[in-house]
Amino acid sequence: MTKPLHAETVFQALETALGLTWIGGRQATDRVIQMVGESSDILGGLMNLVHAPRVQILGSEELHFLFSLEENAHHALIHHLLGPQTGAVLVCGDLIQAELLRTAADEAAIPLWHTMAAAATALDRINGYQRSLEAASTLLHGVFMEVYGLGVLLMGGSGTGKSELALELISRGHRLIADDTPILTRVAPNVIEGTCPETLHNFLEVRGLGILNVRRMFGDSAIKRNKRVRLIVNLVRLEEVSLPAETRLHGARKHRTILDVLIPEITLPVAPGRNIAVLVECAVRDHILRLNGYHAEQDLMERLQDEMTRKQTCE
Repeated sequence: MTKPLHAETVFQALETALGLTWIGGRQATDRVIQMVGESSDILGGLMNLVHAPRVQILGSEELHFLFSLEENAHHALIHHLLGPQTGAVLVCGDLIQAELLRTAADEAAIPLWHTMAAAATALDRINGYQRSLEAASTLLHGVFMEVYGLGVLLMGGSGTGKSELALELISRGHRLIADDTPILTRVAPNVIEGTCPETLHNFLEVRGLGILNVRRMFGDSAIKRNKRVRLIVNLVRLEEVSLPAETRLHGARKHRTILDVLIPEITLPVAPGRNIAVLVECAVRDHILRLNGYHAEQDLMERLQDEMTRKQTCE
């Protein structure tokens, strides 16, 4: 099902990445740029008056051509550029030339944006944003955190202490991304990115305390907008799980498939007296070592094998 993608939404999505400023047509915040779901439509492109894209990008070559025309042709081209097919105009590089378009953009009620980035960079960012809109996504129940720089999804049944664990991790300097229903999106063949629904940004629900504003309590550094999902920590009550003996060596590890991507998962039994926050931190540190090729159980097995070989040689 399609839904309108408005100028304000696109601007906010690209503002930080491109250093955008909105210099003209500021009243047109609700102008429809594209209908999300119509994958055949392109979100933006370089100036093309035959097949006009939704966001017209004016780079140095386009600006040079536009301002080299004689007056009548110049005004006619601007009128065509700011026509009904154009959702917004993005001027790259020259702020002075961008300012010269302000009056026409205001009159046509077309958003006029400016960035110091090159046209090729702007086009790449817009294309990347469009791919993220068209990517597969899903909602999962859990708390998504950044722990030691890794995106960690805390999952488990109701009452296993996910929110309390998240609160303790935040108090230890880690960052909250999303509570309860993180949005997981496949942004590349093997990459799942997690974000928070707009209405739930900064909030964490903890039983007995209610709704907490983490940003207000702990500061901006306690919040992260998005992160790649690198590890799932599944919390289970100790009395509800029976772990096989080999998990004492390798841990309770497996993979979970999310949007056709395999994500490493580790199961942590929850019981009174167990410091789950410390265990999660250790799980993340160990996972970082594994990503770099080090496995503690293999190291131990090799040491034991070397010791057995040495004893046999001595005999």
